Amino acid sequence: MDNILEVSGLNKRYGDFALKDISFYLPDGCITGFVGINGAGKTTTLRSILGLTNMVSGNIKFFGMDMDGNESKIKDRIGIVLDEGCFYDELTLSEMKNVIASAYKNWCEQDFIDYMEQFSLNPKQKINTLSKGMRMKYALALALSHKAELLIMDEPTSGLDPLVRSQLLNILKDYMGKGGKGVFFSTHITSDLDKIADMLIMIDGGEIVF
Repeated sequence: MDNILEVSGLNKRYGDFALKDISFYLPDGCITGFVGINGAGKTTTLRSILGLTNMVSGNIKFFGMDMDGNESKIKDRIGIVLDEGCFYDELTLSEMKNVIASAYKNWCEQDFIDYMEQFSLNPKQKINTLSKGMRMKYALALALSHKAELLIMDEPTSGLDPLVRSQLLNILKDYMGKGGKGVFFSTHITSDLDKIADMLIMIDGGEIVF
């Protein structure tokens, strides 16, 4: 089994908070839960490995490739679902999709249409009218529509009602059932991970505990 992501010696400081020598790996074919209380360093770690914030030091490899020098190639193979959404609120779902789809070589319009129908999302609806659960489903539809091999999700079930959380977990199971995939799923709701996680990584105070 190959490692789909390898992180070694990651250090990052934000004011009084710091990530301290973060090292872990994700095997291919696994849903890996990244757990810790709010403020433990989960989001900072995810943003650092995705290159969304500058790291102080460390080495990151996706699919055996260094992020430095291969960022575009790597991000084409990753689906990202962040807690804050990162969408333009005044656009419709279809308009926002057009902005995002152009960034991916393997974008599949039919996959996007299928997920929108599965999630009961209206492409003409404006993003600022979506509930938190609908935003998460939309972000997931985008992330799954370019043949991503690794899905990275930051607190995807936070603030969602139990029914929507259960639907989301079933979607992840279906995604993994296609083979050759991986999910890195940060959360402080450990009951969700009990249902689907193959591996767990715990962070506390900016350090990996186990």
